[in-house]
Amino acid sequence: MYIPKYFKVTNDDEIWDFVQNHSFGTIITTEQGKPIATHLPLGVIKKGDDTYITGHMAYGNPQWRTFEACESVLVMFQGPHAYVSSSWYSHENVPTWNYQSIHMYGKASILERNELIEDLTRMLEKYEQNREKPVLWDKLSPELLETQLKGIVGFKIKVEEIQAAYKLSQNRNETDYMNIIDKLQKEENPHSKQTAEQMEKRIKK
Repeated sequence: MYIPKYFKVTNDDEIWDFVQNHSFGTIITTEQGKPIATHLPLGVIKKGDDTYITGHMAYGNPQWRTFEACESVLVMFQGPHAYVSSSWYSHENVPTWNYQSIHMYGKASILERNELIEDLTRMLEKYEQNREKPVLWDKLSPELLETQLKGIVGFKIKVEEIQAAYKLSQNRNETDYMNIIDKLQKEENPHSKQTAEQMEKRIKK
């Protein structure tokens, strides 16, 4: 990913928080030179000094069969994004787009059964913990779980490289920066409002 110096993110804690909060990602591999992608909820976990991306896909999805042949898998995590009009600047310029995006590269492998169950249990706990009637692994019938396990393939990706970009008008002067926030907050698009919130957070750091 091309990242101008203004927009490069290197803070590990910031990257960690981002992927935990924007964990619906896109996994990309190639098959005979053709890129293929699947959009999935993903987990990002640490084991010692190593970071792993975990997840599962349908057994019928042919992408998991490409893991062994691919030397490197790309996973993309996307945050809020918004159009920025150049009419919001104090000088003549061209429009642009603000966004947050993180790319992770690594080698993928298939999870063993016990690893898959552990990952599914962890994912349910993350997304169900605040529900009125949480659906957790140990509350589901063994018959249902066994049927579902046969229909999916779990995987993990050992992260070897991370590229993180927050393009949030950091290259603009203070007056323009504050005006962009104000204009985005007034937009009807929820992504615009979320982008404005991220820009505000950077001021308060």
